[in-house]
Amino acid sequence: MKARRLKDGIHWVGAIDWDRRVFDSLIPLPDGTSYNAYVVQGSDKTALIDTVEPHFADVLFARLDSLGIEQLDYVVINHAEQDHSGSLPRVLQRFPEAEVLCTAKCRGMLDDLMELPMDRVRAVEDGEVVELGELDLQFMHFPWVHWPETMLTYVPQARTLFSCDLFGSHLATNALISTDPIEVRGAARLYYAQIMMPFRKMIARNLPRVEALRLELIAPSHGPVHPWPEGILKPYREWVSDDVRDHVVIPYISMHESTRRMVDHLIDALTDRDVRVSRFDLETADSGKLASALVDAATVVLATPTVLGGPHPHAMYAAYLTNLLRPKVRFASVIGSFGWGGRSVEQIVGALTTLKPEFIDPVLSRGRPSADVLQQLDDLAEAIKKNHVEIRALP
Repeated sequence: MKARRLKDGIHWVGAIDWDRRVFDSLIPLPDGTSYNAYVVQGSDKTALIDTVEPHFADVLFARLDSLGIEQLDYVVINHAEQDHSGSLPRVLQRFPEAEVLCTAKCRGMLDDLMELPMDRVRAVEDGEVVELGELDLQFMHFPWVHWPETMLTYVPQARTLFSCDLFGSHLATNALISTDPIEVRGAARLYYAQIMMPFRKMIARNLPRVEALRLELIAPSHGPVHPWPEGILKPYREWVSDDVRDHVVIPYISMHESTRRMVDHLIDALTDRDVRVSRFDLETADSGKLASALVDAATVVLATPTVLGGPHPHAMYAAYLTNLLRPKVRFASVIGSFGWGGRSVEQIVGALTTLKPEFIDPVLSRGRPSADVLQQLDDLAEAIKKNHVEIRALP
């Protein structure tokens, strides 16, 4: 459990959680995750950037011991959530001279979340610099990049940015510095979709501050460090932009085949019109993959049978999740089947209030889809194609 060098005076002292499969009792972790903490050692003072999940505190201490660190002057908490701050009480017990540095909002949240000697917690200003001797810490407030108290920490002399959850990925790997851009980009997109996408506009507003920095390393709180900053900045520009793709996402659930037949026909009709489709059977679908597909899709079509007068609960959950994640979809529709009536369309539309898409006329079938219903699905595919005409011109 040794520390791992990133640059002169900068080491990784975090923990790899190979076996964790769910985060926040919500987010699937098919590839585990890591809790990244970093030590910055100047000629005069030493700072720890973030801590780790509480049950990995001994791993953190072992890595600090491997560096021979007997004193910490500062503990920087970029984000109050416990996967970053959870070991802070033990860190402060072990290093009684250490001062915690965080945003004012974070200070209040730390006080709410755990018992701390609050006289040792100091709020820093946006742009404030703390000198360590040859290396400086410059703090950048980034509110609502996931939580309202978030900040980033920059070491200008090392051209290194500790970006907190921004640019992160849930990926357990011993490759501390990313060596596989394709693997990391996929994991980073999945992470963005499930955690960062609801704050897309705030990230877009603040991204130029990151782009203005001289950067050689971006060191996030989860997943590998990025040694080619543009390799993660470029996809983030795309993800947080208003641009969408010629892509339809169809989350569906079917009880007696009628809705599934409608989905099959709609996909064939869209395929004939050269429109890309992602299809998710909500009985078994991974919610993370659904979220990732929604990142830049132009249209979402929710497909559901009617259950006791309303949408199937899985379909309602998909609508709720989509609304919660706030993807930049421009168009939406509902298709499905019913036996004697119901309000599936109204309830799903009512669940998408934050998205404000343009709704295309729904297609509903009493029982199995008739020839008339299949024609309506063809018309829906044609309407989607026409809506996507301008989108097709995007690079």
